Amino acid sequence: MKINWLYILLPFFFTIHAPLVESEIIDSSVAVVNQDVITRSDINRVGEVIFRQIREKTPPEQQAQALLEAQKKIITQLIENKLLSQQATARNISVSESELDHAQAQVIQRNNFTNKDFRKELQKMGLSQEQYRETLREQILRSKLINYEVRSKVVIPDKEIEKYFEEQYSEHARAEGYYILQLGVSWADTLQTSELSTAKKNARNQIETAHSLAQEGEDFKELARKYSNLPSAADGGDLGFFRKDEMAAYIRDAVTTLQPEEISPIIERPDSYMFFKLLEHKQDMNSNTQVLDEKTQEEIRNILYKQEAEKRYKEWLEKIRDQAYIKIL
Repeated sequence: MKINWLYILLPFFFTIHAPLVESEIIDSSVAVVNQDVITRSDINRVGEVIFRQIREKTPPEQQAQALLEAQKKIITQLIENKLLSQQATARNISVSESELDHAQAQVIQRNNFTNKDFRKELQKMGLSQEQYRETLREQILRSKLINYEVRSKVVIPDKEIEKYFEEQYSEHARAEGYYILQLGVSWADTLQTSELSTAKKNARNQIETAHSLAQEGEDFKELARKYSNLPSAADGGDLGFFRKDEMAAYIRDAVTTLQPEEISPIIERPDSYMFFKLLEHKQDMNSNTQVLDEKTQEEIRNILYKQEAEKRYKEWLEKIRDQAYIKIL
């Protein structure tokens, strides 16, 4: 039974190789976000389960560096969570117990769990019911806030849909296309030259694990959310549809020889390792003339809506970050 479903919050924790921070360390402030403080116990609380899982898999000589990188990423995410929580409070946005009950019931139903199965999964992950519900509360609060601030304000004009159709669907589109998923592990944020060798070795170990699981038939999108630290990870590695001449040379070389559902070899880039899965290969996108019917229009609207919502969310988050008082101690 897969357990990734439990963690919709902070997906990058699955890419961190770090030992559990020892509990005897005295609690202290790590960062200040406006009127709120992030403490070391916050880091331990949020990362406890994943740290415990990874501690057994990380070589002792790599743990110190891995812990440092883990803490940086956790602090960054906790700062974002504090900003979002503060914004929600300012707008009187909250999550009721009935909403939590409904969301938890949906999770159980989607995964075909019984209540007993659900409790066992929580126990395996080392989570109490209260801890899980708090994670779920943060998820729902975040979604409601983003709906209020971003999604409700996104409108896709018909002329944008028509333009997209002309470029991607119509007879003017090129003949051959590939639908691609990506999984990659980067060490680009390693700042010290002396640390590059260790970071690169960690990345290699991680990409090889993910590649092996992908070849065994594990769900690629779940693997991307768990192992990848590239921007595409948030979408399960989904890069979308590309014509052959639109792809970078290294992607083109990796995927154009694949059959649908096949996995590419691991590729080494200057700052990362990655591999791809080919979902679909259309030999001739123009073999049947496609019209802008209602179904296609809705499909394009959803694509453009998602792109615009993501863009506006990043801009909005950057704005509130710039306006906030943030200090990492």
